[in-house]
Amino acid sequence: SRAQRLAEESDGAFDVTVGPYSRLWRRARRQHALPSPERLAEAKAVAGYRNLELKPNADGKTGTVRVLKEKMQLDLGGIAKGYAADEALAVLRKAGIEQAMVAASGDMAFGEPPPGETGWRIGIAPLSAESQEPSVYLRLARCGVSTSGDAFQHVEIGGKRYSHIVDPRTGIGLTKQSSVTIVAKDGITADSLATAISVTAATEKGEKGAGALLEKYPGAEMMLVRNDAGKI
Repeated sequence: SRAQRLAEESDGAFDVTVGPYSRLWRRARRQHALPSPERLAEAKAVAGYRNLELKPNADGKTGTVRVLKEKMQLDLGGIAKGYAADEALAVLRKAGIEQAMVAASGDMAFGEPPPGETGWRIGIAPLSAESQEPSVYLRLARCGVSTSGDAFQHVEIGGKRYSHIVDPRTGIGLTKQSSVTIVAKDGITADSLATAISVTAATEKGEKGAGALLEKYPGAEMMLVRNDAGKI
C-alpha cells in the first residue's frame, strides 16, 4: 500500500510492478547489450502500478493483492529493505533495546543515539565507486536514511552509462549519473523516496520535480549529487 501511494504521488516514477524490466536489465548487465525493442515492449505490456489492485480487509492492515496482467512480476527492491529495517528496530524496542541501529544493505533505521552521542555517525557513499571515502557524514537518530545511486551498479553499452535504476515509464536504465540520499521519519519512507527522487530528478521534471515530491513528506530531507558532463 505504501508503494502504491508513492506511485500515485510520483506519477509512476516509483513502481513495484517493474519486475519484467528488472529481469531485462540484469540480463543486459551480464551480456553488455541493450534489451531488444521487442522485449521492452513485452515488459511494458504487463508493467504499470495501475495494473496492481489492493483490497484491504476491514481492519485496514491486511488484505489481498491482485495482479491484473498475466506474467506481471513485482520487484520490491526499492522499498522492502527500508520496511524490514523498521520492523527489526520495532522488535528491538519491544525487547527494551532503545539505542539501536539497523542496517539493511545501505538502508538504515535508527532508534535512540549511542550513549553520550547526539546520533549515529553515518558516512554517505561518494558519487563514484573509485573514491572509497564517504563524501559527507551525518549524525542521525530516531529516523531512517537511504542512498540511491549507480556508483556500484551500472553498465556501459555503446559508450553510454546505464544505471540499475530503471525509469518505470520507459523501461530504460537511468543515464544521468546521480546519488540521492534521503533522511526521513522511518526506513520505508527513506528507502522508497530515494528511488522515486532518483528517477524524477533524471527526467524532464529535474530537481524542481524532485523537490516537489519531497515536500509531500514533511520532515524529510534530501541531498542530490549529479554528474553533468563531468561537473559535480
